[in-house]
Amino acid sequence: MPVTRWAKRVDAADWDAVTTAIDHHGGALLPRLLTRAEAMKLRKLYGRDELFRKTIDMQRHRYGSGEYRYFHAPYPEPIEHLKQALYPRLLPIARDWYARLGRDAPWPDTLDEWLQMCHAAGQCRPTALMLKYGVDDWNALHRDLYGELVFPLQVVINLSDPQTEYTGGEFLLVEQRPRAQSRGIATQLPQGHGYLFTTRDRPVRSSRGWSVSPVRHGLSVVRSGQRYALGLIFHDAA
Repeated sequence: MPVTRWAKRVDAADWDAVTTAIDHHGGALLPRLLTRAEAMKLRKLYGRDELFRKTIDMQRHRYGSGEYRYFHAPYPEPIEHLKQALYPRLLPIARDWYARLGRDAPWPDTLDEWLQMCHAAGQCRPTALMLKYGVDDWNALHRDLYGELVFPLQVVINLSDPQTEYTGGEFLLVEQRPRAQSRGIATQLPQGHGYLFTTRDRPVRSSRGWSVSPVRHGLSVVRSGQRYALGLIFHDAA
């Protein structure tokens, strides 16, 4: 794909620092990937039914409270550009994690090849999604696993401004540490910034080498206003 302004923003991140942060904490703040105008433009797409394949009422399914919608493919701009730019940056981290755990890393060099593998395994449904939260809405701790094939990292981008549009609504990571109490991290994401985090688990050092530490994510209660977010998942769904 041609180099876009979104790819330049992804490449501008300090990826050594991002790698260190996610190695230590399971999550890392990324630079501003969307301008305010771009974030507002994406938010306006939420009401266009023809762009989405499925809508989930979170309270009905006991996932929390709020709503999210899965996009149809092909995705509206700039979702595909962001996914294509992020994948090669995330791939070395994913492969290194699996090497530490003695696992075979199945992911090829390009996102297109990886998605072809997902589709061959019956995981054909696109997974990019937009989430909408209002007052008292929240997201229960969970993992975005949609089949046997999983990419171990994903990105969420905040489309709303926590300074002016809502309060509460912190992004949550909870890690179940080996033989220890769980650890939680709450992060308020600036508008347009991405947050990289582990999809399912991550390697942590133990007395016997490397162990697996399961991680779940969610959102704290939105106390006022309205919050939108864009979720970028790098495997498709069965």
